[in-house]
Amino acid sequence: MVEVKVCIGTSCHLHGSYNVMMSFKQLIEEYNLHDKINLAGRFCTGCCQNGVSVTVNDTEYGVSPETAGSFFRETILPLASENK
Repeated sequence: MVEVKVCIGTSCHLHGSYNVMMSFKQLIEEYNLHDKINLAGRFCTGCCQNGVSVTVNDTEYGVSPETAGSFFRETILPLASENK
């Protein structure tokens, strides 16, 4: 199971965490990955300087609403494919 946590703290919220979360939800649905990806919100991780803080299996990334789709396809999707 791939663990994806999107920061919903104040700074990340202002940088578009809701839109990032909705993009990920839509892509999980599109690729039918409900049984491979656990998507959750979390509070401040202290990594506010790089946009919306997204943790994938304990690794921190900075994502924006504009890059959420490509981030999902390039980073999360390959991990979900490994977990067959």
